[in-house]
Amino acid sequence: MSRFHILLLFMVTFIRELLGHNEGSGTTLHSSYNEVMPEEEYYTPRLNYRHPRWCHFLSLANGDVTCHSPRGENYRSTLGTRCEMTCDRGYKLLGRSSVLCMPNRRWSGTSHCRQIRCNVLHLIWHGTYHCTQGYVVDSRCDYICEPGYRIEGDHSRTCLDGGSWSGAEPICADHDPPKIKCPLSRVKVAEPGKLTARVSWDPPVATDTADKTLDVTLIGQGPDTNFKEGINIIRYTAHDQARNRAACKFIVRVEVRRCPVLKPPLHGYLTCDSDGNNYGAVCEYHCVGGQERRGTSSRVCQFDHSWTEASAKCVTMEFKTDVDTASGLLDQFYEKRRLLIVSAPNVAHGDYKLQNLMVQKADCGLNLRRVTVIELLGSPPQEVGLIKGRHLDTEVIEGLRQAFRISRSYFNMVLLDKDGLDHERFITPTTSDELFSYIDNNLLDEEERRRLELHSDLCD
Repeated sequence: MSRFHILLLFMVTFIRELLGHNEGSGTTLHSSYNEVMPEEEYYTPRLNYRHPRWCHFLSLANGDVTCHSPRGENYRSTLGTRCEMTCDRGYKLLGRSSVLCMPNRRWSGTSHCRQIRCNVLHLIWHGTYHCTQGYVVDSRCDYICEPGYRIEGDHSRTCLDGGSWSGAEPICADHDPPKIKCPLSRVKVAEPGKLTARVSWDPPVATDTADKTLDVTLIGQGPDTNFKEGINIIRYTAHDQARNRAACKFIVRVEVRRCPVLKPPLHGYLTCDSDGNNYGAVCEYHCVGGQERRGTSSRVCQFDHSWTEASAKCVTMEFKTDVDTASGLLDQFYEKRRLLIVSAPNVAHGDYKLQNLMVQKADCGLNLRRVTVIELLGSPPQEVGLIKGRHLDTEVIEGLRQAFRISRSYFNMVLLDKDGLDHERFITPTTSDELFSYIDNNLLDEEERRRLELHSDLCD
């Protein structure tokens, strides 16, 4: 053999050994880094069903693997086996739902079960919730409201296997009304002379389980004011911020203690202040028509429903005409009655006759105004003085003429007030209306005018 053939045979042998070495070792030479790196083997083995464990045994945490093998149910990892992957409730399958055991002794894919979780629930106003298992499937979250609030909507929500919550988010609504307690009812006696009583109390305090600030409203009369006689109903209302309402009421009863109603005296009348017969009322006795009072001038209603003193009477005024001086006569009328002194030259005088007729017709009105008429007629020795038909002493007549400068020569009249003072003179006959008008405007005080208006119908 020539050298060329020997060299060619050597090179072929060397190349075969070199190729066989690389295949067996599974390494390759990296030209850039001058180092040998391992290389994954890719090969297609022969199908061999005699070995049952071709792929590794397949399991799925929190799930279940169902395999079907060509060799039967007892061969779960042989070549050609197909496995179905399912997850337990509450878990979601990620990856292949079906895998096949391949000739390279590997499964055609991977899978795992991931736990399903619902979103974290939002907190609701004035409430909270408690969950049985957190936010995983089948966990139930129960809502609880703060004191004073109640659930509106779903009381609980459950995490579904789709990752959503059942129902809808509820709200905590304030349905509980506030609480308010009014003061106790009370009775107050009116003060003397009054028909009302001042009553006070502390306003009620309202409370609410939800709100600290409440709107309390008074309906009716307020405290520290005067209440009228009888029953007065006081109400309070309270509203919370949700407009829930509470109310209470109590009674303020004002009692006016009263005495029996007084009867006016015969030929007289009563004037009473306040309400006439209530505690503290004062009633005064008055007489009319030339009558004068006998007994107390006034009576007062007492707390025990009784009147002070005894009833007064109206009797004909008694006066003496057998006095011998003008002052002795006038003193009997001092501060009691007014006097109208009529003087004429004689009984037949025309002015006197006319005036006498008008005076007789005005007798009732004069008595209401407490006016007594004295007549001085004629000249000595036939001169006479008369009071209601009773004669006066000549000394008294002369004293009156001197004291008030009353002339005998012509007709004239002198009007004296209750103090016996000369108040007005008339030299001609005067009608009753003119006379009354003058007396009313110049001699009567306010109380006398009021009484006159109340009893003027007595002379109709």
